Amino acid sequence: MHSHSSHGHSHGHHHGGTARVLKISTLVTLAYTVLLLVSGLRSHSLALISEAGHNLSDVLALGLSLVAVYLEARPASATKTYGWRRAGVLAALINAALLIVVAFFIFYEAFQRLQKPESIHAGTMIWVAAAGVVMNGVIALLLYQSSRDVNIRSAFLHQFGDAISTAVVIVGGWAILATGRVWIDSALSFGIGALILWSAFGIVRETLNILLEGTPRGMKLEQVEAAIREIVGVNDVHDLHVWSIGSEMHALSCHISIADIPLSMSERILRDIKERLHDGFHIEHTTIQLEHAICEVAHGCVVPVGEEHGR
Repeated sequence: MHSHSSHGHSHGHHHGGTARVLKISTLVTLAYTVLLLVSGLRSHSLALISEAGHNLSDVLALGLSLVAVYLEARPASATKTYGWRRAGVLAALINAALLIVVAFFIFYEAFQRLQKPESIHAGTMIWVAAAGVVMNGVIALLLYQSSRDVNIRSAFLHQFGDAISTAVVIVGGWAILATGRVWIDSALSFGIGALILWSAFGIVRETLNILLEGTPRGMKLEQVEAAIREIVGVNDVHDLHVWSIGSEMHALSCHISIADIPLSMSERILRDIKERLHDGFHIEHTTIQLEHAICEVAHGCVVPVGEEHGR
């Protein structure tokens, strides 16, 4: 139990740092979005305007992540027994849905541009994009240090994708200067749109898995079962469920059959199982029901864990 409280403490500290990084990132990205939009309109560059859309989706992503960090840090209550852990997951899902809309808007605009080309100030494209690469790179680096949470990871992926797509805009600007071919701008916009879509679908897949109580990403149910079966005293495991509450908080419930032994011995088995799950799979929250092998025929002969023998 002691280890659990210390875990909670480190988590609180981690949230403070994450919130600060997210706050700074949100403000800086918002300022850059405005710069992109203004310079995109002035230089007639759809790629810059697409980047503004891309960055606006980032502001939303970062903003949602920030709200979620605050909500997730809120304590559990009688009505929300797990606290607000799912808030970050929902935020990531909403954010991904918005991204998909932005991507299709960019595709539509780029297609229109190919029909009616406009002259573009490539010089503006280059310096604005260069500023963006630096900014996105720095933010991505800051977020990368706390990118285990799906919510923060979605924000990090965003920034990283932005740094790449903005770097591509610089190359495009040079190409337009060198060749005078303005369709390059639309081609870049399609690329940026595709990048946005790709990252959005990844987030949708992961968040839906959590919301649908799927087995956590990267965890194999058979491995969890095998680990439990290895513990001395465990005869059988059934009704095994593993799911995520937030992206970093996993829960497990199962029934375990053991021999007809004194409660003090069964407590030891239970403790071993919990330790194995915690160390091997980072599963904090467990609900384990012990059943006696000898009287499986007579139902209702389950030992209530942690209570007196004669209920």
